[in-house]
Order: sequence, then structure tokens, then C-alpha cells
Amino acid sequence: MSMTDLLSAEDIKKALGAFAAVDSFDHKKFFQMVGLKKKSAEDVKKVFHILDKDKSGFIEEDELGSILKGFSADARDLSVTETKTLLAAGDKDGDGKIGVDEFSTLVAES
Repeated sequence: MSMTDLLSAEDIKKALGAFAAVDSFDHKKFFQMVGLKKKSAEDVKKVFHILDKDKSGFIEEDELGSILKGFSADARDLSVTETKTLLAAGDKDGDGKIGVDEFSTLVAES
């Protein structure tokens, strides 16, 4: 399954374009722009599993840094600052990674 099976390629392109500049990433706006906020809980979990590149059941900090590439292979990496901000917003239990429930909450709060 690819991201475009769940989200509009046009919405993804627009959202990536909006955050092309380094240190401009805002996960709340991004999740809204790609249409993730409007998706069912099941679809949000499917997106999580696409972003969980190593299939560990968690999105770790290194995977977060390349989260935009999960939406489009030619997207940029997040800066260290953006990655740490996203991790802090999503990591509710403080274990240094984002689980599927934490990801679902992160999207819902967007």
C-alpha cells in the first residue's frame, strides 16, 4: 500500500510545497493539508504503518526526520529542530518514539 492509496497525490504535493523551506514544518497544518485529519482511525493507522519504515511498531527519531519522504520520495528531510519538535509533540509517554496510538492522537489534535 502506498500513501497515494490513502491520500490525494495533489494534496500531498501542495502540502510538501507549503513546507519546502527548512524549519517551516508544522505537523498540524501538514496533516490537515494532506487530508489525514479527515481520515478514519483505521486509515490513520495505515498511514502510520507506511511511515514506520523498519516495521518496529514505532516511528523513531530517525524515521521522523524523513517523515516527509514517506509522503513523497523526493521530499526533503526535516531539520534536527523540526524532528525534535515533532517528537516532543507526539511522544506522550516519553520513550523517545511514537507508537500508533500516539500518532493517532497527534493527528487528531491537528
